[in-house]
Amino acid sequence: MAWYTRKAPPAGRLIPAAALLLLLLHLSAASAIGVNYGTLGDNLPPPAQVANFIKTQTIIDRVKIFDTNPDILRGFANSGIAMTITAANGDIPALTQIGYARQWVATNIAPFYPQTNIIRVLVGNEILHWGDESQVSNLVPAMRTLRDALNQAGYGAIQVSTAHSLGFIENADIPSMCRFRPMYERVLRPLLQFHRETKSPFMVNPYPYFGYSPEKANYCLFKPNRGVYDRGTRKMYTNMFDSLLDAVHIAMRVYGYGELGIVVGETGWASQGDAGLAPGMDNAIAYNGNLLRHVQSTGTPLMPNRRFETYIFALFNENQKPGPLAEKNFGLFWPNFSPVYKIGILRSEQHPKPIAQKIPAPPPFKTGRSPPRSLPKWHFLLFFLP
Repeated sequence: MAWYTRKAPPAGRLIPAAALLLLLLHLSAASAIGVNYGTLGDNLPPPAQVANFIKTQTIIDRVKIFDTNPDILRGFANSGIAMTITAANGDIPALTQIGYARQWVATNIAPFYPQTNIIRVLVGNEILHWGDESQVSNLVPAMRTLRDALNQAGYGAIQVSTAHSLGFIENADIPSMCRFRPMYERVLRPLLQFHRETKSPFMVNPYPYFGYSPEKANYCLFKPNRGVYDRGTRKMYTNMFDSLLDAVHIAMRVYGYGELGIVVGETGWASQGDAGLAPGMDNAIAYNGNLLRHVQSTGTPLMPNRRFETYIFALFNENQKPGPLAEKNFGLFWPNFSPVYKIGILRSEQHPKPIAQKIPAPPPFKTGRSPPRSLPKWHFLLFFLP
């Protein structure tokens, strides 16, 4: 069966325009739409301006950063925006020591919380993919020790988690067949147990962008298609995003942790790139616009009553990111806050159906800021390998 097209929806299921408008306005008010705020650019605005823009001009209510940049944490003070911050991969071995973990909290949490609404600390980023053996083996002990340090400091409301690329699963294209790769079991079982004990979410970074081909285009972009039927679950999938989330859910269920919450730490689409089929303005508009509506609606076939806290990659186009041209063009906005394209993320764009519109690039302006980091995306090709 062709797995990239789906059947037309049954008659009588269309939503009147007025009702749809009310639905979208309600969803935007109750949404958990976040964005990854990377800073690999020499022309990006000051964090306080970024915080004010997000709060007053967009429906975004949460932000994820790839470090503990104090300028960003100060800039977002009193904004109410929920912040997820990240401890560096290189800090993981030291974080297994309670003294170091306490000092880390004293340096990176205490000066900013609660004025800055830090809701979560990620211990490293994609450690199972990028980390060395010391980082991988110490990941869960570091998470436990940091959790203890947060509790001792009176910050028990702050969750501890870590973000994963989907390189840790196999058979990702068929949810019922998906399993965690055996080589990661020694880490994932205690990690999932930690999430159960602390009621914290399992964070994954699904990228249909890296599964794109002309044959799968509509399936990747949430466009009408015939769908793919999973005989194991007896569920029909009409988009790759849902399929990937349910694949992770099945792998978690096999280990006995199917009840755990899942957070989408990164997903997105490049609006420009070198020679290739996936990057492009039209595809970025389709994917991110449809994603925005989808994650505020119905869940997945196997998790129909769940809403997924979702962080789009990325807030800005970042002109100093390494790698291919596409790496610099995942942003929703230019550094002067004008949209790269319109998908309904701005409050001024709230219509029954967000207007997808290409926007010409503005001239850059420079602020002299030195760039911290966000990670390249090309490595996600791994999870589509057998």
